[in-house]
Amino acid sequence: MKACSVSCKVSILSSFESRLMQLENSIIPVHKQTENLQRLQENVDQTLSCLDHVISYYHVAKDTDKIIREGPAGRLDEYLACIAKIQKAVEYFQDNNPDSPELNTVKARFERGKELLEAEFRSLLTRYSKPVPPVLILDAIGGDEDMEVQEDVTLEHLPEAVLQDIICISAWLLEYGRNQDFMNVYFQVRSSQLDRSIKGLKEHFRKNSATSALHSPAVQTKRKETPTKKPPKRPAVFVTRPSLVSVWKDDVLDIEIDSYIHCISAFVKLAQSEYALLTEIIPEHHQKKTFDSLIQEALDNLMLEGDNIVSAARRAIMRHDYSAVLTIFPILRHLKQTKPDFDTTLQGTAASTKNKLPALITSMESIGAKALEEFADSIKNDPDKEYNMPKDGTVHELTSNAILFLQQLLDFQETAGAMLASQESSSSASSYSSEFSRKLLSTYIYKVLGNLQLNLSNKAKVYEDPALRAIFLHNNYNYILKSLEKSELIQLVAVTHKKVEGSYRELIEQEIQNYQRSWLKVTEHLTERNIPAFQPGTKVR
Repeated sequence: MKACSVSCKVSILSSFESRLMQLENSIIPVHKQTENLQRLQENVDQTLSCLDHVISYYHVAKDTDKIIREGPAGRLDEYLACIAKIQKAVEYFQDNNPDSPELNTVKARFERGKELLEAEFRSLLTRYSKPVPPVLILDAIGGDEDMEVQEDVTLEHLPEAVLQDIICISAWLLEYGRNQDFMNVYFQVRSSQLDRSIKGLKEHFRKNSATSALHSPAVQTKRKETPTKKPPKRPAVFVTRPSLVSVWKDDVLDIEIDSYIHCISAFVKLAQSEYALLTEIIPEHHQKKTFDSLIQEALDNLMLEGDNIVSAARRAIMRHDYSAVLTIFPILRHLKQTKPDFDTTLQGTAASTKNKLPALITSMESIGAKALEEFADSIKNDPDKEYNMPKDGTVHELTSNAILFLQQLLDFQETAGAMLASQESSSSASSYSSEFSRKLLSTYIYKVLGNLQLNLSNKAKVYEDPALRAIFLHNNYNYILKSLEKSELIQLVAVTHKKVEGSYRELIEQEIQNYQRSWLKVTEHLTERNIPAFQPGTKVR
Protein backbone atom coordinates (compact mmCIF):
# COMPACT_ATOMS: atom_id res chain seq x y z
CA MET A 1 0.00 0.00 0.00
CA LYS A 2 2.79 2.33 0.98
CA ALA A 3 4.78 1.37 -2.11
CA CYS A 4 1.83 2.26 -4.32
CA SER A 5 1.49 5.69 -2.66
CA VAL A 6 5.15 6.55 -3.20
CA SER A 7 4.97 5.45 -6.80
CA CYS A 8 1.99 7.73 -7.42
CA LYS A 9 3.76 10.72 -5.94
CA VAL A 10 6.82 10.15 -8.09
CA SER A 11 4.65 9.90 -11.14
CA ILE A 12 2.91 13.17 -10.30
CA LEU A 13 6.21 14.99 -9.77
CA SER A 14 7.60 13.66 -13.00
CA SER A 15 4.52 14.80 -14.84
CA PHE A 16 4.76 18.28 -13.25
CA GLU A 17 8.40 18.59 -14.18
CA SER A 18 7.65 17.56 -17.71
CA ARG A 19 4.97 20.20 -18.03
CA LEU A 20 7.28 22.89 -16.61
CA MET A 21 9.89 22.05 -19.19
CA GLN A 22 7.31 22.24 -21.93
CA LEU A 23 6.17 25.64 -20.61
CA GLU A 24 9.72 26.93 -20.43
CA ASN A 25 10.44 25.75 -23.95
CA SER A 26 7.35 27.58 -25.11
CA ILE A 27 8.07 30.90 -23.22
CA ILE A 28 11.79 31.31 -24.00
CA PRO A 29 11.26 31.83 -27.74
CA VAL A 30 8.50 34.33 -26.98
CA HIS A 31 10.79 36.17 -24.55
CA LYS A 32 13.60 36.30 -27.06
CA GLN A 33 11.26 37.49 -29.72
CA THR A 34 9.97 40.21 -27.37
CA GLU A 35 13.55 41.33 -26.64
CA ASN A 36 14.27 41.51 -30.34
CA LEU A 37 11.15 43.56 -30.90
CA GLN A 38 12.09 45.94 -28.08
CA ARG A 39 15.60 46.30 -29.49
CA LEU A 40 14.16 47.02 -32.89
CA GLN A 41 11.86 49.63 -31.33
CA GLU A 42 14.81 51.30 -29.62
CA ASN A 43 16.76 51.30 -32.85
CA VAL A 44 13.82 52.85 -34.63
CA ASP A 45 13.52 55.52 -31.93
CA GLN A 46 17.22 56.26 -32.05
CA THR A 47 17.14 56.38 -35.82
CA LEU A 48 14.21 58.76 -35.76
CA SER A 49 15.99 60.89 -33.16
CA CYS A 50 19.13 60.98 -35.27
CA LEU A 51 17.08 61.82 -38.31
CA ASP A 52 15.39 64.63 -36.42
CA HIS A 53 18.79 65.85 -35.25
CA VAL A 54 20.22 65.74 -38.76
CA ILE A 55 17.13 67.31 -40.24
CA SER A 56 17.39 70.11 -37.66
CA TYR A 57 20.75 71.12 -39.17
CA TYR A 58 19.00 71.64 -42.48
CA HIS A 59 16.55 74.00 -40.75
CA VAL A 60 19.14 75.95 -38.72
CA ALA A 61 19.59 78.64 -41.35
CA LYS A 62 15.84 79.23 -41.56
CA ASP A 63 15.23 79.03 -37.80
CA THR A 64 17.96 81.52 -36.94
CA ASP A 65 17.45 83.89 -39.86
CA LYS A 66 15.23 86.39 -38.04
CA ILE A 67 17.40 86.69 -34.92
CA ILE A 68 20.62 86.96 -36.90
CA ARG A 69 19.19 89.63 -39.17
CA GLU A 70 17.94 91.69 -36.21
CA GLY A 71 21.32 91.51 -34.50
CA PRO A 72 22.41 91.00 -30.89
CA ALA A 73 21.34 94.37 -29.52
CA GLY A 74 19.30 93.89 -26.36
CA ARG A 75 19.36 90.06 -26.45
CA LEU A 76 22.96 88.98 -26.49
CA ASP A 77 22.41 85.61 -24.75
CA GLU A 78 19.72 84.55 -27.22
CA TYR A 79 21.87 85.72 -30.12
CA LEU A 80 24.91 83.76 -28.93
CA ALA A 81 22.71 80.65 -28.55
CA CYS A 82 21.69 81.00 -32.21
CA ILE A 83 25.31 81.44 -33.23
CA ALA A 84 26.14 78.24 -31.33
CA LYS A 85 23.47 76.34 -33.31
CA ILE A 86 24.84 77.66 -36.58
CA GLN A 87 28.36 76.71 -35.56
CA LYS A 88 27.28 73.12 -34.81
CA ALA A 89 25.55 72.92 -38.20
CA VAL A 90 28.73 74.08 -39.90
CA GLU A 91 30.71 71.40 -38.08
CA TYR A 92 28.15 68.71 -39.02
CA PHE A 93 28.14 69.50 -42.72
CA GLN A 94 31.93 69.80 -42.81
CA ASP A 95 32.28 66.33 -41.28
CA ASN A 96 29.43 64.53 -43.06
CA ASN A 97 28.52 66.37 -46.23
CA PRO A 98 31.20 68.88 -47.23
CA ASP A 99 29.76 69.25 -50.72
CA SER A 100 26.31 70.13 -49.45
CA PRO A 101 24.91 73.54 -50.48
CA GLU A 102 23.60 73.82 -46.93
CA LEU A 103 27.22 74.08 -45.73
CA ASN A 104 27.72 77.28 -47.70
CA THR A 105 24.44 78.62 -46.36
CA VAL A 106 25.24 78.08 -42.69
CA LYS A 107 28.82 79.26 -43.22
CA ALA A 108 27.53 82.51 -44.66
CA ARG A 109 25.07 82.82 -41.80
CA PHE A 110 27.86 82.23 -39.27
CA GLU A 111 30.08 84.88 -40.87
CA ARG A 112 27.18 87.31 -40.89
CA GLY A 113 26.52 86.60 -37.24
CA LYS A 114 30.18 87.20 -36.42
CA GLU A 115 30.18 90.49 -38.32
CA LEU A 116 27.14 91.67 -36.38
CA LEU A 117 28.83 90.71 -33.10
CA GLU A 118 31.88 92.75 -34.10
CA ALA A 119 29.59 95.62 -35.04
CA GLU A 120 27.82 95.35 -31.68
CA PHE A 121 31.19 95.37 -29.91
CA ARG A 122 32.13 98.58 -31.71
CA SER A 123 28.67 100.06 -31.19
CA LEU A 124 28.63 99.44 -27.44
CA LEU A 125 32.14 100.84 -27.02
CA THR A 126 31.44 103.90 -29.14
CA ARG A 127 28.00 104.62 -27.66
CA TYR A 128 28.95 104.32 -24.00
CA SER A 129 32.58 105.48 -24.04
CA LYS A 130 32.60 109.11 -22.97
CA PRO A 131 35.40 111.48 -21.97
CA VAL A 132 35.92 111.65 -18.22
CA PRO A 133 34.59 115.01 -16.93
CA PRO A 134 37.38 117.40 -15.83
CA VAL A 135 35.98 117.71 -12.30
CA LEU A 136 36.20 113.94 -11.81
CA ILE A 137 39.75 113.89 -13.16
CA LEU A 138 40.78 116.63 -10.75
CA ASP A 139 39.20 114.76 -7.86
CA ALA A 140 40.92 111.54 -8.96
CA ILE A 141 44.39 113.11 -9.08
CA GLY A 142 43.83 114.85 -5.74
CA GLY A 143 44.39 118.28 -7.20
CA ASP A 144 42.75 120.16 -4.34
CA GLU A 145 45.15 120.93 -1.50
CA ASP A 146 42.28 122.11 0.71
CA MET A 147 40.64 118.71 0.89
CA GLU A 148 40.57 117.58 4.50
CA VAL A 149 40.33 113.94 3.46
CA GLN A 150 41.69 112.70 0.16
CA GLU A 151 39.56 109.83 -1.09
CA ASP A 152 40.41 107.44 -3.88
CA VAL A 153 38.05 108.30 -6.73
CA THR A 154 37.10 105.40 -9.00
CA LEU A 155 36.64 106.27 -12.65
CA GLU A 156 33.82 104.26 -14.25
CA HIS A 157 34.33 104.27 -18.01
CA LEU A 158 31.41 101.97 -18.93
CA PRO A 159 28.12 100.98 -17.25
CA GLU A 160 28.41 97.57 -15.58
CA ALA A 161 25.79 95.88 -17.79
CA VAL A 162 27.43 97.19 -20.95
CA LEU A 163 30.85 96.13 -19.70
CA GLN A 164 29.63 92.57 -19.13
CA ASP A 165 28.20 92.42 -22.67
CA ILE A 166 31.49 93.68 -24.10
CA ILE A 167 33.45 91.12 -22.08
CA CYS A 168 31.12 88.35 -23.31
CA ILE A 169 31.45 89.40 -26.96
CA SER A 170 35.24 89.72 -26.77
CA ALA A 171 35.52 86.25 -25.21
CA TRP A 172 33.37 84.77 -28.01
CA LEU A 173 35.28 86.56 -30.77
CA LEU A 174 38.56 85.35 -29.36
CA GLU A 175 37.46 81.72 -28.93
CA TYR A 176 35.17 81.16 -31.90
CA GLY A 177 35.52 84.13 -34.20
CA ARG A 178 39.23 83.57 -34.75
CA ASN A 179 39.51 87.30 -35.32
CA GLN A 180 41.56 89.83 -33.36
CA ASP A 181 40.28 92.91 -35.17
CA PHE A 182 38.12 93.73 -32.17
CA MET A 183 41.31 94.55 -30.23
CA ASN A 184 42.16 97.22 -32.80
CA VAL A 185 38.63 98.57 -32.49
CA TYR A 186 39.00 98.63 -28.73
CA PHE A 187 42.24 100.59 -28.59
CA GLN A 188 41.06 103.04 -31.27
CA VAL A 189 37.84 103.89 -29.43
CA ARG A 190 39.40 104.04 -25.97
CA SER A 191 42.45 105.93 -27.24
CA SER A 192 40.20 108.63 -28.64
CA GLN A 193 38.34 108.97 -25.33
CA LEU A 194 41.59 109.13 -23.34
CA ASP A 195 42.87 111.93 -25.53
CA ARG A 196 39.54 113.76 -25.38
CA SER A 197 39.50 113.49 -21.58
CA ILE A 198 42.89 115.20 -21.31
CA LYS A 199 41.96 117.85 -23.87
CA GLY A 200 38.75 118.47 -21.94
CA LEU A 201 40.77 119.04 -18.78
CA LYS A 202 43.00 121.48 -20.61
CA GLU A 203 39.99 123.36 -21.94
CA HIS A 204 38.56 123.43 -18.42
CA PHE A 205 41.65 125.26 -17.20
CA ARG A 206 41.41 127.75 -20.03
CA LYS A 207 37.84 128.60 -19.12
CA ASN A 208 38.54 129.00 -15.43
CA SER A 209 40.84 131.40 -13.66
CA ALA A 210 43.49 130.14 -11.30
CA THR A 211 41.26 130.84 -8.29
CA SER A 212 38.09 129.25 -9.67
CA ALA A 213 36.51 126.25 -8.02
CA LEU A 214 37.91 123.54 -10.23
CA HIS A 215 36.41 120.54 -8.48
CA SER A 216 33.29 118.48 -8.27
CA PRO A 217 30.48 119.75 -6.04
CA ALA A 218 29.98 116.15 -4.96
CA VAL A 219 32.93 116.46 -2.60
CA GLN A 220 32.34 120.01 -1.39
CA THR A 221 31.04 118.74 1.94
CA LYS A 222 34.45 117.27 2.68
CA ARG A 223 36.24 120.57 2.11
CA LYS A 224 37.14 123.21 4.62
CA GLU A 225 34.90 126.20 5.27
CA THR A 226 36.68 128.25 2.62
CA PRO A 227 37.34 125.77 -0.18
CA THR A 228 39.40 128.04 -2.39
CA LYS A 229 42.08 126.40 -4.44
CA LYS A 230 45.57 127.55 -3.56
CA PRO A 231 47.52 128.26 -6.70
CA PRO A 232 50.84 126.43 -6.75
CA LYS A 233 53.98 128.45 -6.22
CA ARG A 234 55.06 130.05 -9.45
CA PRO A 235 58.13 132.18 -9.99
CA ALA A 236 57.82 135.74 -11.15
CA VAL A 237 58.80 135.86 -14.79
CA PHE A 238 61.79 137.80 -16.09
CA VAL A 239 62.59 139.07 -19.52
CA THR A 240 66.31 139.70 -19.78
CA ARG A 241 67.43 141.83 -22.70
CA PRO A 242 70.91 142.99 -23.62
CA SER A 243 70.16 146.41 -22.13
CA LEU A 244 68.01 145.65 -19.07
CA VAL A 245 66.12 143.11 -16.99
CA SER A 246 62.40 143.77 -16.60
CA VAL A 247 59.99 141.87 -14.37
CA TRP A 248 56.46 140.89 -15.35
CA LYS A 249 53.83 138.37 -14.29
CA ASP A 250 51.50 136.74 -16.79
CA ASP A 251 48.45 135.05 -15.26
CA VAL A 252 47.60 133.36 -18.55
CA LEU A 253 51.02 131.74 -18.67
CA ASP A 254 50.57 130.68 -15.06
CA ILE A 255 47.33 128.87 -15.93
CA GLU A 256 48.95 127.21 -18.96
CA ILE A 257 51.73 125.85 -16.75
CA ASP A 258 49.21 124.64 -14.19
CA SER A 259 47.16 123.07 -16.97
CA TYR A 260 50.10 121.11 -18.38
CA ILE A 261 51.15 119.89 -14.94
CA HIS A 262 47.63 118.64 -14.20
CA CYS A 263 47.39 117.02 -17.64
CA ILE A 264 50.53 114.99 -16.92
CA SER A 265 49.04 113.74 -13.64
CA ALA A 266 45.72 113.12 -15.37
CA PHE A 267 47.40 111.01 -18.04
CA VAL A 268 48.98 108.73 -15.43
CA LYS A 269 45.71 108.32 -13.52
CA LEU A 270 43.61 107.78 -16.66
CA ALA A 271 46.15 105.37 -18.15
CA GLN A 272 46.08 103.30 -14.96
CA SER A 273 42.29 103.25 -15.10
CA GLU A 274 42.32 102.29 -18.79
CA TYR A 275 44.67 99.40 -18.11
CA ALA A 276 42.43 98.10 -15.35
CA LEU A 277 39.48 98.18 -17.79
CA LEU A 278 41.52 96.61 -20.56
CA THR A 279 42.48 93.59 -18.46
CA GLU A 280 38.81 92.62 -18.21
CA ILE A 281 38.23 92.72 -21.97
CA ILE A 282 41.50 91.92 -23.77
CA PRO A 283 43.20 88.49 -23.36
CA GLU A 284 46.30 88.55 -21.19
CA HIS A 285 48.89 87.89 -23.89
CA HIS A 286 47.59 90.87 -25.91
CA GLN A 287 47.12 93.34 -23.05
CA LYS A 288 50.49 95.13 -23.07
CA LYS A 289 50.55 95.59 -26.84
CA THR A 290 46.96 96.86 -26.91
CA PHE A 291 47.64 99.20 -23.99
CA ASP A 292 50.74 100.52 -25.73
CA SER A 293 48.68 101.38 -28.80
CA LEU A 294 45.84 102.81 -26.70
CA ILE A 295 47.93 105.45 -24.91
CA GLN A 296 50.02 106.57 -27.88
CA GLU A 297 47.83 109.43 -29.11
CA ALA A 298 47.38 111.08 -25.71
CA LEU A 299 51.02 110.49 -24.75
CA ASP A 300 52.33 111.86 -28.04
CA ASN A 301 50.20 114.99 -27.69
CA LEU A 302 51.53 115.60 -24.17
CA MET A 303 55.11 115.03 -25.26
CA LEU A 304 54.57 117.31 -28.27
CA GLU A 305 53.31 120.03 -25.97
CA GLY A 306 56.36 119.51 -23.78
CA ASP A 307 58.63 119.71 -26.83
CA ASN A 308 56.89 122.94 -27.81
CA ILE A 309 57.67 124.35 -24.36
CA VAL A 310 61.32 123.40 -24.84
CA SER A 311 61.37 124.90 -28.35
CA ALA A 312 59.78 128.11 -27.07
CA ALA A 313 62.41 128.25 -24.32
CA ARG A 314 65.17 127.73 -26.87
CA ARG A 315 63.86 130.56 -29.05
CA ALA A 316 63.49 132.78 -26.00
CA ILE A 317 67.10 132.17 -24.99
CA MET A 318 68.21 133.15 -28.48
CA ARG A 319 66.33 136.44 -27.90
CA HIS A 320 68.01 136.74 -24.48
CA ASP A 321 64.61 136.26 -22.88
CA TYR A 322 65.36 134.10 -19.85
CA SER A 323 61.78 133.89 -18.61
CA ALA A 324 61.65 130.48 -20.27
CA VAL A 325 63.72 128.81 -17.58
CA LEU A 326 61.24 129.91 -14.93
CA THR A 327 58.40 128.44 -16.97
CA ILE A 328 60.23 125.12 -17.16
CA PHE A 329 61.02 124.88 -13.44
CA PRO A 330 57.58 123.84 -12.09
CA ILE A 331 56.93 121.62 -15.10
CA LEU A 332 60.26 119.83 -14.83
CA ARG A 333 59.88 119.35 -11.09
CA HIS A 334 56.46 117.78 -11.60
CA LEU A 335 57.68 115.54 -14.42
CA LYS A 336 60.44 114.17 -12.20
CA GLN A 337 58.05 113.68 -9.29
CA THR A 338 55.61 111.85 -11.57
CA LYS A 339 58.23 109.68 -13.28
CA PRO A 340 58.07 106.71 -10.81
CA ASP A 341 54.29 106.36 -11.29
CA PHE A 342 54.76 106.96 -15.00
CA ASP A 343 57.32 104.15 -15.28
CA THR A 344 55.14 101.76 -13.29
CA THR A 345 52.11 102.50 -15.45
CA LEU A 346 54.03 101.96 -18.70
CA GLN A 347 55.75 98.80 -17.53
CA GLY A 348 55.68 96.22 -20.31
CA THR A 349 55.15 98.71 -23.13
CA ALA A 350 57.65 99.24 -25.94
CA ALA A 351 60.99 100.86 -25.11
CA SER A 352 60.17 103.77 -27.41
CA THR A 353 57.05 104.46 -25.34
CA LYS A 354 58.80 104.24 -21.97
CA ASN A 355 61.63 106.51 -23.12
CA LYS A 356 59.43 109.45 -24.13
CA LEU A 357 59.15 111.04 -20.68
CA PRO A 358 62.85 110.60 -19.78
CA ALA A 359 63.76 112.17 -23.13
CA LEU A 360 61.54 115.18 -22.39
CA ILE A 361 63.03 115.52 -18.89
CA THR A 362 66.55 115.42 -20.34
CA SER A 363 65.63 118.02 -22.94
CA MET A 364 64.14 120.34 -20.30
CA GLU A 365 67.14 119.92 -18.02
CA SER A 366 69.47 120.75 -20.89
CA ILE A 367 67.62 123.87 -22.02
CA GLY A 368 67.12 124.95 -18.40
CA ALA A 369 70.82 124.63 -17.66
CA LYS A 370 71.62 126.60 -20.81
CA ALA A 371 69.23 129.36 -19.74
CA LEU A 372 70.75 129.49 -16.25
CA GLU A 373 74.27 129.77 -17.61
CA GLU A 374 73.35 132.40 -20.17
CA PHE A 375 71.48 134.36 -17.52
CA ALA A 376 74.66 134.40 -15.42
CA ASP A 377 76.61 135.62 -18.45
CA SER A 378 74.00 138.29 -19.17
CA ILE A 379 74.46 139.65 -15.64
CA LYS A 380 78.18 139.90 -16.27
CA ASN A 381 77.83 141.48 -19.71
CA ASP A 382 74.93 143.89 -19.11
CA PRO A 383 76.16 147.04 -20.90
CA ASP A 384 77.15 150.21 -19.08
CA LYS A 385 74.74 152.91 -20.23
CA GLU A 386 74.77 156.30 -18.58
CA TYR A 387 71.07 156.85 -19.23
CA ASN A 388 70.32 153.59 -17.45
CA MET A 389 72.14 154.55 -14.26
CA PRO A 390 70.19 155.91 -11.26
CA LYS A 391 70.91 159.63 -10.87
CA ASP A 392 71.13 159.42 -7.08
CA GLY A 393 73.18 156.22 -6.83
CA THR A 394 70.33 154.02 -5.60
CA VAL A 395 70.03 150.27 -6.23
CA HIS A 396 70.35 149.42 -9.91
CA GLU A 397 67.55 147.56 -11.67
CA LEU A 398 70.02 144.84 -12.65
CA THR A 399 70.77 144.19 -8.97
CA SER A 400 67.16 143.95 -7.83
CA ASN A 401 66.18 141.71 -10.73
CA ALA A 402 69.20 139.44 -10.34
CA ILE A 403 68.51 138.98 -6.62
CA LEU A 404 64.83 138.38 -7.29
CA PHE A 405 65.76 135.77 -9.89
CA LEU A 406 68.02 133.98 -7.42
CA GLN A 407 65.30 134.08 -4.77
CA GLN A 408 62.98 132.31 -7.22
CA LEU A 409 65.45 129.43 -7.32
CA LEU A 410 64.86 128.75 -3.63
CA ASP A 411 61.46 127.23 -4.43
CA PHE A 412 63.11 124.89 -6.95
CA GLN A 413 66.50 124.14 -5.44
CA GLU A 414 66.50 120.44 -6.26
CA THR A 415 65.25 121.03 -9.80
CA ALA A 416 67.76 123.80 -10.52
CA GLY A 417 70.59 121.72 -9.06
CA ALA A 418 69.57 118.74 -11.20
CA MET A 419 69.58 120.98 -14.28
CA LEU A 420 73.16 121.99 -13.59
CA ALA A 421 74.17 118.42 -12.67
CA SER A 422 72.77 117.08 -15.94
CA GLN A 423 75.46 119.02 -17.79
CA GLU A 424 78.31 117.63 -15.70
CA SER A 425 80.37 114.72 -17.05
CA SER A 426 82.41 114.02 -13.92
CA SER A 427 82.13 110.87 -11.83
CA SER A 428 80.49 112.93 -9.08
CA ALA A 429 77.72 113.95 -11.46
CA SER A 430 77.05 110.36 -12.42
CA SER A 431 75.80 109.64 -8.92
CA TYR A 432 73.35 112.54 -9.33
CA SER A 433 73.05 112.92 -5.55
CA SER A 434 71.03 115.73 -4.05
CA GLU A 435 74.12 116.91 -2.15
CA PHE A 436 76.11 117.20 -5.37
CA SER A 437 73.25 119.12 -7.02
CA ARG A 438 73.02 121.45 -4.02
CA LYS A 439 76.73 122.23 -4.26
CA LEU A 440 76.40 122.98 -7.95
CA LEU A 441 73.51 125.35 -7.28
CA SER A 442 75.51 127.04 -4.51
CA THR A 443 78.41 127.53 -6.90
CA TYR A 444 76.06 128.87 -9.57
CA ILE A 445 74.53 131.47 -7.23
CA TYR A 446 78.00 132.53 -6.13
CA LYS A 447 78.95 132.89 -9.79
CA VAL A 448 75.93 135.12 -10.48
CA LEU A 449 76.77 137.25 -7.44
CA GLY A 450 80.37 137.51 -8.64
CA ASN A 451 79.25 138.53 -12.12
CA LEU A 452 76.89 141.07 -10.60
CA GLN A 453 79.64 142.53 -8.43
CA LEU A 454 81.97 142.84 -11.42
CA ASN A 455 79.28 144.48 -13.54
CA LEU A 456 78.37 146.93 -10.77
CA SER A 457 82.03 147.90 -10.42
CA ASN A 458 82.15 148.65 -14.14
CA LYS A 459 78.86 150.54 -14.07
CA ALA A 460 80.07 152.67 -11.16
CA LYS A 461 82.79 154.08 -13.40
CA VAL A 462 80.08 155.90 -15.33
CA TYR A 463 79.81 158.30 -12.37
CA GLU A 464 82.41 161.06 -12.51
CA ASP A 465 81.79 161.98 -8.88
CA PRO A 466 83.70 159.53 -6.62
CA ALA A 467 81.24 160.18 -3.80
CA LEU A 468 78.27 159.19 -5.97
CA ARG A 469 80.24 156.19 -7.18
CA ALA A 470 80.83 155.06 -3.61
CA ILE A 471 77.17 155.65 -2.70
CA PHE A 472 76.05 153.60 -5.69
CA LEU A 473 78.26 150.63 -4.85
CA HIS A 474 77.46 150.87 -1.13
CA ASN A 475 73.71 150.84 -1.77
CA ASN A 476 73.92 147.90 -4.16
CA TYR A 477 76.24 145.83 -1.97
CA ASN A 478 74.11 146.55 1.08
CA TYR A 479 70.95 145.59 -0.82
CA ILE A 480 72.55 142.32 -1.92
CA LEU A 481 73.70 141.45 1.60
CA LYS A 482 70.35 142.28 3.21
CA SER A 483 68.51 140.28 0.55
CA LEU A 484 70.78 137.29 1.09
CA GLU A 485 70.23 137.47 4.84
CA LYS A 486 66.45 137.77 4.59
CA SER A 487 66.18 134.66 2.44
CA GLU A 488 67.83 131.25 2.50
CA LEU A 489 70.27 132.36 -0.18
CA ILE A 490 72.98 133.10 2.37
CA GLN A 491 72.80 129.52 3.69
CA LEU A 492 72.76 128.09 0.18
CA VAL A 493 75.80 130.07 -0.95
CA ALA A 494 77.57 129.13 2.29
CA VAL A 495 77.48 125.46 1.23
CA THR A 496 80.51 126.14 -0.97
CA HIS A 497 81.56 129.68 0.03
CA LYS A 498 81.28 130.21 3.76
CA LYS A 499 82.86 133.69 3.79
CA VAL A 500 80.43 135.35 1.39
CA GLU A 501 78.76 137.38 4.15
CA GLY A 502 82.09 138.68 5.42
CA SER A 503 83.15 139.54 1.88
CA TYR A 504 80.13 141.76 1.34
CA ARG A 505 80.63 143.46 4.70
CA GLU A 506 84.20 144.24 3.70
CA LEU A 507 83.01 145.66 0.37
CA ILE A 508 80.44 147.82 2.16
CA GLU A 509 83.05 149.09 4.61
CA GLN A 510 85.42 149.77 1.75
CA GLU A 511 82.81 151.92 -0.04
CA ILE A 512 82.11 153.80 3.19
CA GLN A 513 85.80 154.62 3.38
CA ASN A 514 85.84 155.62 -0.29
CA TYR A 515 82.92 157.92 0.38
CA GLN A 516 84.69 159.48 3.35
CA ARG A 517 87.88 159.95 1.32
CA SER A 518 85.88 161.83 -1.31
CA TRP A 519 85.29 164.49 1.35
CA LEU A 520 88.96 164.85 2.35
CA LYS A 521 89.46 168.06 0.37
CA VAL A 522 86.49 169.63 2.10
CA THR A 523 87.55 168.56 5.58
CA GLU A 524 91.14 169.67 4.94
CA HIS A 525 89.92 173.05 3.73
CA LEU A 526 87.82 173.44 6.86
CA THR A 527 90.77 172.47 9.02
CA GLU A 528 93.08 174.99 7.32
CA ARG A 529 90.59 177.79 8.06
CA ASN A 530 90.11 176.65 11.66
CA ILE A 531 86.44 175.98 11.02
CA PRO A 532 85.24 173.36 13.48
CA ALA A 533 84.18 170.10 11.94
CA PHE A 534 80.52 169.23 12.00
CA GLN A 535 79.41 166.89 14.72
CA PRO A 536 76.66 164.38 14.06
CA GLY A 537 73.28 165.79 15.04
CA THR A 538 74.28 169.46 15.03
CA LYS A 539 72.40 172.00 12.95
CA VAL A 540 74.07 174.12 10.32
CA ARG A 541 73.71 177.86 11.04
